[in-house]
Amino acid sequence: MDSMVKIYLARSINEINAARILFKISEDKKNKKEFDLEEDSTFYSSVISHAYYSIFYCSKALLLTKGIKTESPEVHKKTYEAFNDLFVSTGLLDVKLLEIYKKMIIRADELLQIFKDERWKRGHFTYHTIPQSNKEPAEESLGHAKLFFSNIRKVIENK
Repeated sequence: MDSMVKIYLARSINEINAARILFKISEDKKNKKEFDLEEDSTFYSSVISHAYYSIFYCSKALLLTKGIKTESPEVHKKTYEAFNDLFVSTGLLDVKLLEIYKKMIIRADELLQIFKDERWKRGHFTYHTIPQSNKEPAEESLGHAKLFFSNIRKVIENK
């Protein structure tokens, strides 16, 4: 596996871990006290953001396996579009997922929808709502990031 692919996958799992930790701190009064935080402090917006970045870096890793490197400006848009064009629109990702699972558990268009939804949530919940109201979207985002990472890592490992 290419070293940059490994780096992006490591960054992706690191983002999941950060999201998981921040979610846990948001839920636990003992942790809040330990970190000298107010009882009503939450980090749900950050959980959503870290979950999105996990998906983003995972996508960049998969693109690199095909020699595609996305860069600024508009790196997020370029990554999303390249992911869609190369892996989803062509059906290539579905074929790889079929090979891995022998039976399709998650389709590539579902992964793309997760990527799209998390891109929207990162902007919306980071800039437009109060953190305490973001618990459910944060929990969903964390689950999406774990699912996305798990599936894409398996595709990359089987190349």
